[in-house]
Amino acid sequence: MNLVENLVVFAHGKESGPWGTKITHLAETARGRGFEVMSPDYSHTHDPRERVAQLLALAPTAKRLVLVGSSMGGYVSAQACATLKPQALFLMAPALYFTGWDEEPQGVPALCSVVHGWHDDIVPMERGLRFAKSNHATLHVLNSDHGLNDQLAALALLFGDFLDQVKTEIL
Repeated sequence: MNLVENLVVFAHGKESGPWGTKITHLAETARGRGFEVMSPDYSHTHDPRERVAQLLALAPTAKRLVLVGSSMGGYVSAQACATLKPQALFLMAPALYFTGWDEEPQGVPALCSVVHGWHDDIVPMERGLRFAKSNHATLHVLNSDHGLNDQLAALALLFGDFLDQVKTEIL
């Protein structure tokens, strides 16, 4: 079996699904840049650790593996880094540092970006800032809420630039 060249693996949030508005939009961006996409369905559980275990069981691999997570999916993607060893990590309003699932992610790749909304009333923007600071990640703060759905064009630009960086800097 041939190893996939470029793969983006999305992890959706607690209340959304694998092909919601944001993931569908960003998947188009990824495909347009030569990446295959995968978006597992985690909606059968609200337990973030079960979601991490599901992603690890899928064991996605590629020459260039990019994990992308939104909200609880941000936690899932970040926590999977130690095992999956992606080349890059892109998080949107990552649900990190909540009581009971507040461990610091390990193995975060050097190429890492966080996008958060100033008006996020679900995951405080300070959590995205904390993660970005701890991991020397690029941080983008948009004039938006938790869903970031009113910023799809900006997200696509940021994500497209991020994927361009993945393709030019890593291999």
